[in-house]
Amino acid sequence: MTASVRSGLRAGFPIALASFILTIPASAESPEIGAWGFDTAGKDTVVRPGDDFFRYSGGGWMQRETLPADRTRWGTFDKLADRASLDTRKIIEDLAANPAAEGTPQRKIGDYYRAYMDTAAIEARGLAPVQPVLDEVRQLASHADIARVMYRPDVSVTAPIVGRVSIDQKNPDRHVVTVTHAGLGLPEREYYLRDDAQFREIRDQYRAHLARLLELGGVARAEEAAGAAERILALETEIAKLHWPVAKRRERELTYNLRTRAQLLEMTQGFPLTEALESAGFGKAQEFVVREADAMAPLAALFRQTPVATWREYMAYHYLRSKASVLPQAVDDEVFTFYGKQLNGQPEQRPRWKRGVDAVDDALGEAVGQVYVERHFSPDSKAQMSALVENLRKAYAQRILALPWMTDETKKVALEKLAAFRPKIGYPDRWRDYSALEVSASDAFGNARRAELFDVERSIAKLDKPTDRDEWGMTPQTVNAYYSPVFNEIVFPAAILQPPFFDPAADPAVNYGAIGGVIGHEMGHGFDDQGSKSDARGVLRTWWNERDETAFKQLGDRLAQQYSQFEPLPGLRLNGRLSLGENIGDLGGLSVAFEAYRLSLGGQAAPVVDGMTGDQRFFHGWAQVWRTLFREQRLRNQIMTGPHSPAEFRVNGVVRNLDAWYEAFGVKPGDKLYLPPEERVRIW
Repeated sequence: MTASVRSGLRAGFPIALASFILTIPASAESPEIGAWGFDTAGKDTVVRPGDDFFRYSGGGWMQRETLPADRTRWGTFDKLADRASLDTRKIIEDLAANPAAEGTPQRKIGDYYRAYMDTAAIEARGLAPVQPVLDEVRQLASHADIARVMYRPDVSVTAPIVGRVSIDQKNPDRHVVTVTHAGLGLPEREYYLRDDAQFREIRDQYRAHLARLLELGGVARAEEAAGAAERILALETEIAKLHWPVAKRRERELTYNLRTRAQLLEMTQGFPLTEALESAGFGKAQEFVVREADAMAPLAALFRQTPVATWREYMAYHYLRSKASVLPQAVDDEVFTFYGKQLNGQPEQRPRWKRGVDAVDDALGEAVGQVYVERHFSPDSKAQMSALVENLRKAYAQRILALPWMTDETKKVALEKLAAFRPKIGYPDRWRDYSALEVSASDAFGNARRAELFDVERSIAKLDKPTDRDEWGMTPQTVNAYYSPVFNEIVFPAAILQPPFFDPAADPAVNYGAIGGVIGHEMGHGFDDQGSKSDARGVLRTWWNERDETAFKQLGDRLAQQYSQFEPLPGLRLNGRLSLGENIGDLGGLSVAFEAYRLSLGGQAAPVVDGMTGDQRFFHGWAQVWRTLFREQRLRNQIMTGPHSPAEFRVNGVVRNLDAWYEAFGVKPGDKLYLPPEERVRIW
């Protein structure tokens, strides 16, 4: 590195890059899992680690666990989510049983839940709550009429072209209306277009479901419903043909097309855009970001060419489907039968109380979260997590400085971006105000409708205001984490900061492999194939040296090719391009976490515990958080539509690229996961 670059780093990068020791505070308590934070009984030592590390580390757990009947996936994430759901249920039911003062958030939480759980009242009302909109839809006579009702927030149905308020990726200080394609009832375009037997069966099931729901909703008599279902499926198939493939939709520079109102009108000739914008609440908007620009004109033409009668059937179906959980059981069961049983393989509907907890979370999530934090998250946990984040930041800096493929020019900017990362841990500093949301203890349908309108109106109001960098995109009781490229921030809700992810009493090697890998993963999204397109302030722009950008793309291509060779289901391989961002996050995150763990030892050898070295325990910590069982249908959906690789490959696909894993477990040529050193991908 040149002297001038080093000087610039000292001036603009506040992290000390000298040697340091990273520690996780010791605890007098015992670990929640096993003797030192890892479930050793969950291993399957019949499997060789070099053949299948995922099952070597967790195969015993997978053999003894069974998928609950109300689940399509069951793993450590899901078990922890169940714990958070039980904790949240206790909060909500306490508030429902002991009503607080009228108008308070606590009263609204209890009332919302009581109304949702009162299935007798929902049954007694029948279809009366949806009848006014269904009657209105039945009377629509023109395409302009269709647009006026389709885009109304109180109707809230999908459409071929939709708009939403989002942060401007090239000016993160403002909001803008983003226009994108939508309009499908099946998960992705491929479900309509692939000719495999499994997808033909899904389409047959969907066609039958469409007919049944239209009949149950009183939209069509039995003899008419089959024809209506055929027309809806045919329409959605035409929409699907115009959709971009899901992997292409990840490319941020392709999906950022700033247009004026006049330009958008020109792009969508024949589509009643003015009526749609007015109904959606975007009547005053003058600028729009269009995602799939070349799809707009053909979608507009399709909208105009499709008979009004077909749009009426389409709207009635999607309206009923979207409101099913607060309609009579026959409607709710029908929607579950297709979307739960047939599409995802879930044998039983989730208990009503679990769905009620989710419904309250959707409507009043931060109000619930405020109580959740008071009961279940300590300031000490937040302080420890903050220290871990800074430890990983330091390790990331060291790795960036040592990258052989990146020039000093780009390293300087990458380090500036790393220094600007903002961590949010546990819960927001300022809670959301729900005073404008009206909640009734006896009107589940009305509560759901008012909550939707509340969110829409809150979203539209942002168009006149600067962005709020203190706002959270998840509630504290969510078992997850995320990175925001426009704010260059990593966010860790309180509920994920529990075993097996984080346990202050556990062996440090396990914590570094688990929560350290997760922290590194989220940081890594700032440097994955898409997050790396934003600078330190979150602005979407090219900040890379051209040579470095080419080298980075080549490394990403190699990783995508690796993952595209995995075949979780017969004839269905992973799409390494679709999951590339998450795979880069996993690979970089675990690499950085391992370096942070090694640095934490301060040059000393880690103790051997239960016959395992510290390095072995580190990799077991990572594998433990991904122990997961899938139903085949759910696994298929994830492969086809999800940005994340299935859990097996978040373990096996990553470790085979880390030299330290080979050394830790003696992996040799001939082992199934073995890659020659020159084929291992090292990005960050």
